[in-house]
Amino acid sequence: MLDVHRLRIFRSVVASGSVAAAATNLGYTPSAVSQHVAALQRETGLALLERSGRGVRPTAAGLELADQADRVLARLGEVEAVVADLRSGRTGRLSVDYFASVGAAWLPDVVRRLTTEFPGVRLDLSLREHIADDADARPDLQIAVARHGFEPGAGFTARHLLDDPYVAVVPADHPYAGAGAVELADLEPERWIDNDFARGWCRRNLLEACTAAGFSPAFAVEAHDYPTAIALVRAGVGITVLPALGATHLPPGTVAVPVERPEPVRSIFVVTRDAAARTPAARAAVATLVQIADRARETVRADAPS
Repeated sequence: MLDVHRLRIFRSVVASGSVAAAATNLGYTPSAVSQHVAALQRETGLALLERSGRGVRPTAAGLELADQADRVLARLGEVEAVVADLRSGRTGRLSVDYFASVGAAWLPDVVRRLTTEFPGVRLDLSLREHIADDADARPDLQIAVARHGFEPGAGFTARHLLDDPYVAVVPADHPYAGAGAVELADLEPERWIDNDFARGWCRRNLLEACTAAGFSPAFAVEAHDYPTAIALVRAGVGITVLPALGATHLPPGTVAVPVERPEPVRSIFVVTRDAAARTPAARAAVATLVQIADRARETVRADAPS
C-alpha cells in the first residue's frame, strides 16, 4: 500500500524540479523531503528520480507514477470534499420510511425543511406499514406505529412522538355525529367499513379493543386505505374506525367522533439508525417531527370536550 502523503511530496518534487524547491513549497526541510522520496522508492522498488544539474528530474518510471499520482490525488480531493459536505449536511442520502396516514399529514413539512436546508441530500422515501425484523432492511429513519414502550433493538433509537387515539367517522346526519364520544360496543350493530389493506398493527389494535368490548366487527365493505373508507362513509355506506391522524382532513358530510370504553390508541415513534442519527439532515428531520407532534398534541387538547 503506497503512502499517499509520500505521493504528494514526490509529486511536488517532480513539479518543482528540485528537493529544495519542494521543501520550500511544502514547508518541510530538504532532508525530510529526501527521506520521504527515498522511502517511496523503497516501497515501489523503483528509481523515481535522477540528478539533473542542480536539481532532479523524474525517470520514466517516475513520470508514470507522477501521472498516476495526479489521478489518485485528484480523486482523493473529491472524496475529502464529499466528507466535508457530509459533515455539514450539504450532500449525502437519507432513507425515510413512513406509514400512509402520517405520510399525508406530516411528511410534507419534513421534506420541505430537508430540501430547503439540505438541497444536496438525496431523500429516499418508502411507504412501509411495519418495522422490519432484519436490521439491514431498515431505513436511516422510520416513522412507525407500535405498542407503548416499544424497543427498536441494537443499533437503533426510538423516540415517542404521539399517542394517537381512534375515532369513528360517521355521516354528518348519523345519530352519533353530535356526540362527544361513543362507546365502542355501541358501534357493533353498524355497517363497518374496513380501511387497512396491510392487516398491520393498527388494525390488530382496533380488533383487540373490539374484543375487549365483547364483540368482533363484521366488515360489510373492505377498503384498502383511509381516504376510500371515508369516502364510503360520506356516501352513506357505513362507518369506519381509524386513528385520529387519519381523519385530520375530513370531507364535508362526515364527522369524527372519539371512541371510548375502551379507547384504542396507537403510539407513533420515530426510529433512527444510530449510525445516521448525528447527520444534520437526520437531526433536522427528527426535530421537525417532534414539532409537528407537539402541535398535533395541542390540537387534540384544544378539541377535547371540557
